[in-house]
Amino acid sequence: MSRISIAIASLCLALLPVASLASERTDKLLATMGMERMIALMQLEGQSYAVELGAEMLPGGFSDSWGATVARIYDTDAMQTAVRRGFADALEGVDISPLEAFFETPEGTTIINLEISAREAMMDTAIEDEAKQQSRAYERAGDDAFILVDEFVKAGDLLEANVVGALNSNMQFYRGLVDGGAFQLSEDQILADVWEQEEETRSETRDWLYGFLIMAYTPLPPGQLEAYTELSKTPEGAAMNAALFEGFDSMYSDISYALGLAAARAMQIEDI
Repeated sequence: MSRISIAIASLCLALLPVASLASERTDKLLATMGMERMIALMQLEGQSYAVELGAEMLPGGFSDSWGATVARIYDTDAMQTAVRRGFADALEGVDISPLEAFFETPEGTTIINLEISAREAMMDTAIEDEAKQQSRAYERAGDDAFILVDEFVKAGDLLEANVVGALNSNMQFYRGLVDGGAFQLSEDQILADVWEQEEETRSETRDWLYGFLIMAYTPLPPGQLEAYTELSKTPEGAAMNAALFEGFDSMYSDISYALGLAAARAMQIEDI
């Protein structure tokens, strides 16, 4: 997220079958849920991470060439397509009427806007650190804000899904590095290396997730987060959460593999 050209092409090809793979209703639901704005933020997050990655991994550090490669990998059209396709496929046969009804209300709109605002704010590392500290303080105090968010996380199995997604992305990045010729590792070795990161990944993911959700949902009036939690417990809500992770995991997996390939290729060029 040469071999670089192949990786970029594989992402761009995802644009072609949108009409057949994504339904109008699921596309509209994603739009109501602020998908385009959220992916725009994810693009900025990813580009920032990839810049740091280049500075750390490449012998010559960050370069204009690496920056251009990163910009091509984090293409918002391809990112949106991956999410839309995965979301639509996962929701095939599911009655999404209750989801449409919830997110089209003023309350649903408020929740989406707060989520996007919190995500944008947490791109500032100082704000992110403050949010994490606040979450820990709420947890230690047994504050209602933490309890309600904890119930929401458990209702949607959000922590586990995020951890799995992060580990899958790490594995794809390793595979890209190996396929690009940077390292020689077997699939078992890749799996073992990634699994060694599970505890640290879980801790970091939990820290970020609770900090983000507490920042996002604390301004909600009483009862609104509870209503959202109840939606998550319904079959339709569970299917929606699974579909979102299906779409975003597909997107991040493609990007992570492309980044691994690109980093491997750049490392080889600089070595020459």
